[in-house]
Amino acid sequence: MELDEIKRVRLEKLNNLRAEGLDPYAGGFVPSHTIARALGAFSDGQEVALAGRLIANRSHGKVAFADIQDQTGKMQLFIKADAFNIIKDLDIGDIIGVKGALFKTKTGQESVRVAEIQVLCKSLMSLPEKWHGLKDVETRYRQRYVDLIVNKEVRDLFIKRSQIIRYIRSFLDTRGFLEVETPMLQQMAGGARGRPFKSLHNAYNMEVFLRIAPELYLKRLLVGGLERIYEMNRNFRNEGISTRHNPEFTMLEVYQAYGNYEDMMKLTEDLISSLVKEVNGSYQVTYQGKTIDFTPPWERRSFVRIVDEKFGIKPEDDAQAMLAKLGKHKAHSIKKGDRLTRSGVMKIVEEMLEEEEIVNPVFFTEYFTFLCPLAKTMPKNPGVSQRFEVFIGGLEIGNAYSELNDPIEQRKRLTEDLEDDVETGNRNVDEDFLHALEYGMPPAGGLGIGIDRLVMLLTDAASIRDVILFPLLKPA
Repeated sequence: MELDEIKRVRLEKLNNLRAEGLDPYAGGFVPSHTIARALGAFSDGQEVALAGRLIANRSHGKVAFADIQDQTGKMQLFIKADAFNIIKDLDIGDIIGVKGALFKTKTGQESVRVAEIQVLCKSLMSLPEKWHGLKDVETRYRQRYVDLIVNKEVRDLFIKRSQIIRYIRSFLDTRGFLEVETPMLQQMAGGARGRPFKSLHNAYNMEVFLRIAPELYLKRLLVGGLERIYEMNRNFRNEGISTRHNPEFTMLEVYQAYGNYEDMMKLTEDLISSLVKEVNGSYQVTYQGKTIDFTPPWERRSFVRIVDEKFGIKPEDDAQAMLAKLGKHKAHSIKKGDRLTRSGVMKIVEEMLEEEEIVNPVFFTEYFTFLCPLAKTMPKNPGVSQRFEVFIGGLEIGNAYSELNDPIEQRKRLTEDLEDDVETGNRNVDEDFLHALEYGMPPAGGLGIGIDRLVMLLTDAASIRDVILFPLLKPA
């Protein structure tokens, strides 16, 4: 049947139910068990009340077998069809509540002998065919609600995502970190490089931005005396979309007073390795056909040394010198007319490193200082910062600094960075942040971890869209 005809037939059944004095959207049904709980503590003859979506219906004369599904599992129903008028008006996709006794069929199938049925929501659209399912990727993203109904592996993925976030919060909470919230709507987009989304606040007639990072606000809290803090935050960057990038994404940011980037390295290693063991039962994970071993300790590599060995690039080189040294390696990707800054050239270098065969976790340390305006420098080498990035399975997962807390040096760095910043469009430094630093911020380590990419690794998802419930898409 065509979709319009299917909907017409279902509307007729809806009207039939109403003609019988039933309200198919009334609700008021309270389940006594989830399906998983009823199956897990199965007891022959036990009375239960279950609710879920009708996903199969097999009629055998005066008897019907049906399956309902809730978030936790699937249960077979045994229904004497002639005992219920509403059977003829039920369709696959309807949400129903049933009461009855648990029993096992002759084949040993756990089932419910239904004594009462209530329609809780009449579905007017038909679900995709059982065997063909919802296969089109674009449709799955646009209609995630249908994707979740028909694809158990998708439901399991997002349940696992929730477990991952819950574990991270518990890990930090038990170590004395305080969860905080900072503004998503900001007067100045700062704390990272990225093109922001702009809007106008009507009451103040003021330009505002969706945040690209919470960092500068979290550091204000360090100034205020909150010494161990974290935020599970949503960030927004008005940039391209790929299998690794979505304009709206989730980050974890952690700050520890009296710590440094070495402490953040240990925290990262402990957090992620224990998380992997907790949710996967092993330190080893298969991602896109490759086995990743998260067993600590993780490898460390010097970014400065690698860039020097591969391209001869030094921290003091200007953009043109760096570009010349890149030579044939990536010249084809540079478009004519591009404004190339040192940061722009280094972004190309980092993309090249990302493409390398990095499977097990690796900490890249010792980044050029001009790439890290918010980080402290090495005591005996001001051209190199106290920073690391962690790469796993070819993905950049995390980034950390020993946070710069010298207000005079911070002003100098941010002012210099304006000339190099072609992403955010900022032409002013955040004066309130600098004012806060003048009150005194304790030395601290700061860490950012990309939650979406971490979930990709632990669920074997090829695209970031697979781990975001409602990714941004072009208009249909």
